[in-house]
Amino acid sequence: MSTATLLASRAVLRLSGPEVRDFLQGLVTNDTRELAEGRPVWAALLTAQGKAQWDFILWPDGEDVLIDCEGSQADALAKRLTLYRLRRPIAITRDETLGVHWSAEGTGDPRLPALGRRWLGAPAGEGVEGAWLAHRLRLGVPEGVAELGADKTLWLEANAVELHGVSFTKGCYVGQENTARMNWRQKVNRRLIVAEVDSDPGEAARAYYPALGLAVAQVRVEQLRASDMVKLGAVEARPLRPDWLEAAIAEEEPA
Repeated sequence: MSTATLLASRAVLRLSGPEVRDFLQGLVTNDTRELAEGRPVWAALLTAQGKAQWDFILWPDGEDVLIDCEGSQADALAKRLTLYRLRRPIAITRDETLGVHWSAEGTGDPRLPALGRRWLGAPAGEGVEGAWLAHRLRLGVPEGVAELGADKTLWLEANAVELHGVSFTKGCYVGQENTARMNWRQKVNRRLIVAEVDSDPGEAARAYYPALGLAVAQVRVEQLRASDMVKLGAVEARPLRPDWLEAAIAEEEPA
């Protein structure tokens, strides 16, 4: 078994205080009441219009809540949470004693069991970024600002229902109105997908990974239904179609 498990591009924010879960409950897309030992949740902080700003995984640690987020976005996320905190007695700090780890063996990622095992521990060991990136993308799962875009993608277009990143029973949070309306109408017109490409799609893609021959892009659902191929700018692309995405597209197809 490989000892390389560290996702060095991730960081951990620690939120401490007597009102932490209630504070997050009114902000993020998922239900903080579901947090339990060994049961993290995937969630996002949205704009008022329901578009993704940051996605992250929440972990319980006693009375505290830990946020497993992109390292390059940790300071910006902490700053935004601090603005929302107002006068609540909540501390928001970067926990340098913890790192994020991953292994393809096992389960535990709240989005999809096939994503593998994910855990928090000392920030030591060999990095595994390349293996994680390839594994995640091959399963059709976008994440992070580069792929989701900041204020570009409605949360349900980022496959939040299928990947367990939203609660429709928890009550109000930032961006909840548009998100709930889209769910009630059962109509997601676009989807964020991973596609195989032979060349750079340029601005038609959110992210392009030439070494993997993959790109992340937002495409219309009708395009996914019409053909096995889609156009990303001038580039022909073959969307990856994991079972969970195929099922979602089929459910949305008009009678």
